[in-house]
Order: sequence, then structure tokens, then C-alpha cells
Amino acid sequence: QVQLVESGGGLVQAEGSLRLSCAASGSMFSSNVMGWYRQAPGKQRELVATITAGGRTTYAGSVKGRFTISRDNAKYTVYLQMNSLKPEDTAAYYCNPVPAWANSWGKGTLVTVSS
Repeated sequence: QVQLVESGGGLVQAEGSLRLSCAASGSMFSSNVMGWYRQAPGKQRELVATITAGGRTTYAGSVKGRFTISRDNAKYTVYLQMNSLKPEDTAAYYCNPVPAWANSWGKGTLVTVSS
């Protein structure tokens, strides 16, 4: 069974930085586009960044220029470097392939940005 384990979240002040990690079991990474998603309280989950197996990336407009997604295919791990964090970045962050595998959501990692 494929599992996703996110880590690296925490409480940070505005303009601070965090680096999230997501470890996957199985061969999920081998040929899949991977993505970081987030869900703020009372809002729908949204896709914030994607990366192909070859390293091509895309970003949501709200995080472009501040977040950087990367992956290590040998370690089955995807990362999200978040800089210049804003209070509106407060959310639970999840990784999953794109399109998401519905039965493979992990517990996520909580990011709280204080003003």
C-alpha cells in the first residue's frame, strides 16, 4: 500500500521560511508528476506546486517566486521550500501525485504563519 508522510511544518513568523518534506513508499515517484497541496481552515484543498519526474515545475500564482518544489527520485522524496511566508499561507500541506490518488492522502503537515 502506498503511503505518503509529510513533515517539516511548524509555527513561523511572517517573512520566515520552512522546508517541507514528503516521503513516499512504493514506486509512486517513478513516472508521476508530484504535487504539493494545501488546505486552509474552512477552504477547499488547492494545488500549489507540481514537479515532473524530469524536474519541470509549475506554481500557483499565490506562491510563485516564494515557494520552490524539488524531488529526489532515488529517495522517493519531494520537498517544498517556502520563503517569505505570509499569514495566508497558513494551512495543512499535503503531497500526492497529480492528479491526486484519492486513497493515498497522508496526514499532512501543519504550517502556521503568524503576523
